[in-house]
Amino acid sequence: MNQKNLEKILLSKSCSVKEFPFGDDVAVFKVKNKMFALYGFEKEVIRLNLKCDPNDAIAYREIYKCVIPGYHMNKKHWNTIVLDGSMEEDVLKEMIDKSYNLVVSKLTKREKEELKLNKD
Repeated sequence: MNQKNLEKILLSKSCSVKEFPFGDDVAVFKVKNKMFALYGFEKEVIRLNLKCDPNDAIAYREIYKCVIPGYHMNKKHWNTIVLDGSMEEDVLKEMIDKSYNLVVSKLTKREKEELKLNKD
């Protein structure tokens, strides 16, 4: 997946915003000021960090060589996916959805209502 398609998917989430709090080379995607994804480049390959259920995080790492513990993140709750083309796009999209939904599940009731209003 290329950068343009990745950003399109990440920004399609309700209230998703892109910021650069760590410098120009790391894009951070947030919902209601909570991070659900970030990516940077290493040797022209995108390295995407996504939040993950701890049990799922381990399973993804065992199944896919391109999935490693979250780089500079809590390794229990974050995975880094090296977008080298070895993972099916459907699986990657599912991981993005799960990351977003995990963050949304921790929002306040009011924030969740705001997301619903923005979605409609």
